[in-house]
Amino acid sequence: MTEQTDTLPAPLLPAVELRVPTHEDAFVWHRLFDDPEVMEFFGGSSAELSMYEELTARQRRHDAERGYCLWTVLDEGGTPIGFAGAQPWPRDWGPTGEIEIGWRFARTAWGKGYASAAARATVERLRAAGVPSVVAMVDAGNERSIAVTRRLGMERAETFTTPPRIPGDDGSRRVAHCFRLVLR
Repeated sequence: MTEQTDTLPAPLLPAVELRVPTHEDAFVWHRLFDDPEVMEFFGGSSAELSMYEELTARQRRHDAERGYCLWTVLDEGGTPIGFAGAQPWPRDWGPTGEIEIGWRFARTAWGKGYASAAARATVERLRAAGVPSVVAMVDAGNERSIAVTRRLGMERAETFTTPPRIPGDDGSRRVAHCFRLVLR
């Protein structure tokens, strides 16, 4: 007779590759994220190409200086499907001074385990780099990303109300949860 437990086996996750974003990835990210559903929790509309050019350049600097960044995520066939990784929290509100992990994927990659696989790979890389802990800031309505934080073993630590996305419009504020994970 075997003892029964309440734990379930970990789900099989797809293979992903994380690579430092290239200049060309700015164009790829712009195309992948040019979707109102993908951008729902990031202002609702697509960003300009110039924003992705600046973002990919900044990520290359982060990787060179810190050993981590928001990496381009490639699926099993080597096709870019989004980004995942870490960077210092970039705003003057919220978990200032913390290292934030995050991810964003093309809608065609949703529901296939890519976010969880890439987030786990990110955590392992950060642990190997000696990062002691990370946060994930997630819009309170983003159930998919909240599920990824739970799969990583993160715990909700704080809740923030964002500054207005539209200056002077308090109705454009959002509630965001801050999840934490100790890596050491």
